[in-house]
Amino acid sequence: MKALAAMIAAAALVWSASAITTALADDIDLATWTCRQFQTASKDDTCVILAWLDGYYKDEDDPPVINTTQFAANAKKLGDYCSAHPDIGLITATDKLFQKE
Repeated sequence: MKALAAMIAAAALVWSASAITTALADDIDLATWTCRQFQTASKDDTCVILAWLDGYYKDEDDPPVINTTQFAANAKKLGDYCSAHPDIGLITATDKLFQKE
């Protein structure tokens, strides 16, 4: 369910404007990205990454709903954290911020 939600959200972003598909990088390996790379990425890449992260950190049984208010709050939280910790790995940062216990 988590992977499906992430794929749907990412696909919706990509299909929303045909120009996005030409602007996106071929592959984005989030395991190797730092907060600095995330913050300096293109707007299109950032949107896809945020959508993927939103789905990744949802529980398997969560409903297939994107809470736009929470999404925006999480994006701001990640941006603030990455500003303060530019050399930390992106997944390390998101695990710290959004991992459910």
